[in-house]
Amino acid sequence: MFSSTISGRSGGAAALRVIAAMVVLIACAAGVHRLGERSQSALELRGRAMGTTFSAKVAGASGDRGKIESLIDAELQVVNELMSTYDPESEVSRFNRWSSTDRFTVSAPTIEVLALAREISEMTGGAFDVTVGPMVDAWGFGAAGPVAAPPSARRLAELRHRVGYRKLRVDRGSASISKTASELAVDLSAIAKGYAVDRVVDALVKGGYPDVLFELGGDLRAVGRRADGRPWRIAIERPVFRRGTVQREVTLSELALATSGDYRNYYEREGRRVSHVIDPRTGTAISSDVASVSVLHPSAAVADALATALSVMGVSEGLRLAEERRLAVLFLLRRDDGFEEVASSTFDNAAAAGLARSWP
Repeated sequence: MFSSTISGRSGGAAALRVIAAMVVLIACAAGVHRLGERSQSALELRGRAMGTTFSAKVAGASGDRGKIESLIDAELQVVNELMSTYDPESEVSRFNRWSSTDRFTVSAPTIEVLALAREISEMTGGAFDVTVGPMVDAWGFGAAGPVAAPPSARRLAELRHRVGYRKLRVDRGSASISKTASELAVDLSAIAKGYAVDRVVDALVKGGYPDVLFELGGDLRAVGRRADGRPWRIAIERPVFRRGTVQREVTLSELALATSGDYRNYYEREGRRVSHVIDPRTGTAISSDVASVSVLHPSAAVADALATALSVMGVSEGLRLAEERRLAVLFLLRRDDGFEEVASSTFDNAAAAGLARSWP
């Protein structure tokens, strides 16, 4: 069963310091943190859900804590109960145990996320793939933990029949999914977090709160403005071991930000950096000069999935896709003297104005 803990205080410098410190901690996973702000009348909440931490800032809502907590809890609970691979009774977990190739009925939210995942898989030529879990495990980045040695080419070849987004069929008409390989399993961790952010923000806006900044595990989405009338300001973290170092500031309004990087989750073996970013197309761990990829988009779910896919694709292939689709993307590349920024042509304007064209 889903459980979350929420705590917070409205207004005051002390509350702001608590939230800012928490978001810097979250930056280890997603590469973002919120810049310090002076709140005049804002409710701030923080807590844990879906195996990570979250924070919310709702302008002009200092007296509505109970209602806002309930709205946030309800939306996070829906996503967790349907899509968590840690809950054995979630829809995804039950489907993963389903060895039949017959149709498996699922809820509308699960269909929505899987259909979106399929679109992004097609757009990225398979660089995004929700079935890649067995290969992630083989490299030692899955739930089973580290491995004694990287997988051999033979082992990766054996895993190929268990991986591939085209082996997963999504049928909106019958509200069902099916697999063409009985061992196929789905892991939505690279898109469900962003989807949860979207659900929470939409629920808060529908509930009468048009000025919101919500963050879950480092994925953020903002609508409206701060309590002082200024836009929400976010900092993309520099991909270094010391947390909280700012690389780039962006403005968010009706926009989400997601960042994927390999600078926190990797290991070294025989002088080689082995990243947790696995290319589903080859089964290999990515070894490149891309330290992180940040994506601005109206949808946090899309930004979340694209940040992962573009990390797999690398700067050349990824930037080409970003230009073709007019995606707002920032690559940070490792260089001997620091980091080089490589941005798509739409990123700078989106980062300054806080707006991005709708996808695709």
